[in-house]
Amino acid sequence: MKRVAVLGSTGSIGTQTLEVLASLGPDFALAGIAAHSQWQLLAEQVRRFRPRRAVLSSLDLFPRLREKLAGNCVELAGGPGAVAGLAAADDVDLVVNAIVGSCGLAPALAALRAGKTLALANKECLVMAGRLVTQAAAEAGGLVVPVDSEHSAIFQALSAGRRSEVRAVWLTASGGPFLDMPLEELERVTPKLALQHPRWEMGPKVTIDSATMMNKALEVVEAKWLFGLEAEQIGVLVHPQAIVHSLVEFRDGSTIAQLGLPDMRVPIQYALTYPERREGTVPSVNLAEIGRLEFREPELERFPALELGYEAAKVGGTMGAVLNAANEVAVEAFLAGRIKFTQIVRLVADVMSRHEVVAEPDVEAVEAADRWARQEAEAWIIRSR
Repeated sequence: MKRVAVLGSTGSIGTQTLEVLASLGPDFALAGIAAHSQWQLLAEQVRRFRPRRAVLSSLDLFPRLREKLAGNCVELAGGPGAVAGLAAADDVDLVVNAIVGSCGLAPALAALRAGKTLALANKECLVMAGRLVTQAAAEAGGLVVPVDSEHSAIFQALSAGRRSEVRAVWLTASGGPFLDMPLEELERVTPKLALQHPRWEMGPKVTIDSATMMNKALEVVEAKWLFGLEAEQIGVLVHPQAIVHSLVEFRDGSTIAQLGLPDMRVPIQYALTYPERREGTVPSVNLAEIGRLEFREPELERFPALELGYEAAKVGGTMGAVLNAANEVAVEAFLAGRIKFTQIVRLVADVMSRHEVVAEPDVEAVEAADRWARQEAEAWIIRSR
C-alpha cells in the first residue's frame, strides 16, 4: 500500500489528485492533506476522503478549521512547519506537492530529505533551488516524479533510451489565449481576458503564466534540473491542440513523444502509480477525429518571457529564485489592476538585470534572493505608476 500526502489539496491539482486517489482503490491510503487558507473546503475534503491528518498553514484561520471538525476523527495541525512535518512523516510514502508558489520549497526539501517519493506539481521548487532539491533527493534516496504534463511527458519518453543518448527535449505550449492577438492589443489585455485559457482550467496564477508564456520559462529551468540538461538542449514549440505534451529527441535521429487528451488526471495518476500503469478514467486520444496537429516556433516578440527562462537556466545560482519571485509579485499586481499585462515581463526582466547572483546558494541564500526580488518588484510597481 502507498500512503499518500497531498499538499495543496484545495487547489486545482490537489482536488484532482484526491479524485484520482479515490479511483485507484485500496492499494492507496490518504495519509494526510494540507492547504493554506481554504479551511472550509479542507473540512469538506476531510469528511469526504477521510485522511488520517489535515494541516492548515494559516494559523489565523486554523481555529475555524478546528471548530468545524470538532468531534471528527482526524489529527489536525496548523502553521507552515506542520506542512513540512506532514511531508516528512513516517507514515507517508509519497508526497504530492501541489502547492502554488515559493512556499512549496520547504515541504519539498523535507519530503526528499526523509527519502520520500515526491510527485512534484510545484515547478517553483526547482526554479528556485534546483541544485538543492536534486541534491536532497540524491543524498537521502528520494525520488522526484514530475506531475506537470510537459515534464511528465519527458519523464515517460526518456524510458525509450539512456540519458546520455538524449540530444534535446522539446516542451510544448498551447500558446494561451493571445497566440494570434495583434501585438498592439496586448497593452489593453485585462485580467478577465487573460484568465480565459482555451485549453485548461487552472488557478489564476498558472493561467496568467500561460498567457505570458512565463510558465514555459519556468519549465525550461525545471527541465534543466529534473533531467540534468544544458539550457541549449531544451526547446519550446507552440502546439495549439495540446495533444503532444512534450518530446525527447535522441542522438540517432529518433524523436519520442507522449500524446493524450489535455487532462491533468493522466500525469497525476502516472506519478501516483509509477513505475506501474493502471486503468485510468480519461479516454484515449482519437487522432483521426482530431485530424491535424500543428507546431510552430514561439514568437519572442509576443512571448519575451521565454528569454528570461533561458537566461535563468544558463546563469543558475540564485537567478531562478529571482525570476520566480519577481514574477509572482508581477502576476499578483496585474490581477489586482496595479500594472498592465505587458508590464509583467518588463518588471521581471528589470529585477533580474540588477541581481548579483550567488552561484551555489544554500537555502538561506535562496530565501534572501527571493525576499530581495519581491522588494525590488514592489518598488518597480510603485515607480511605474
